[in-house]
Amino acid sequence: MQMSLGQLLKMLGLGAVALTLGVEWVNWLARRLRPWRGPQGPLKEVLFFPSPITCTEHLYSPDRTSPCLCPLPHGIDTSFSRLLEHLLSACVSLELCVFSFSQLELSRAVLLLHGRGLAVRVLTDRDYMSITGSQIGALRRAGICVRHELSKVVHMHHKFALVDGRKLITGSLNWTATAVQSNKENVIVTEEPELVQPYRDEFSRLWEANDPANHNHHLPSSTATKGLVTHGNDV
Repeated sequence: MQMSLGQLLKMLGLGAVALTLGVEWVNWLARRLRPWRGPQGPLKEVLFFPSPITCTEHLYSPDRTSPCLCPLPHGIDTSFSRLLEHLLSACVSLELCVFSFSQLELSRAVLLLHGRGLAVRVLTDRDYMSITGSQIGALRRAGICVRHELSKVVHMHHKFALVDGRKLITGSLNWTATAVQSNKENVIVTEEPELVQPYRDEFSRLWEANDPANHNHHLPSSTATKGLVTHGNDV
């Protein structure tokens, strides 16, 4: 059967329309299935330290009406204030895996989230949880679930946090005053699912591996709670 030129063009036109609609449908489906990424893609932010000391009171009390009267500089955006903002953005959960934790403002942020009813879990190092000034004891006394590396031959040297299971905060920064104010450090904050998921898996693996119920030998709770024995410098 012969086909006229008009009929051929008409069929080609319909085919092109069908192809366009098919591509649009596939794109729509892909957008529905993958996580929302916003106009610029998933969150990616890099923070460098040391960070200048500024007032961060407004981050803990955003509804406060009276101005803070402390002598520190106000209204300055710093790497540390950005780090605090990311932590305090948590709505459901916060999971910490930190080698050394003695920075008071970071401890305050974690305690505040716990007080809001968020699920907070902390993994830390066996030795460094007991250095002078460690905040691990304060977290435990507040009722936060803390586990430490049970092995006597390795350090839990990670420094990362998971906010609501979807935001990753990681880098070289120990959670200490020295690291924040004096050291050359870096922190990356991202919501890229391909990067967040491996850290979620690692936290879950370490949490299970360091469950005291699965081990016969672990530090007595009094040692972990008091945090008074010096094992090393605050770095």
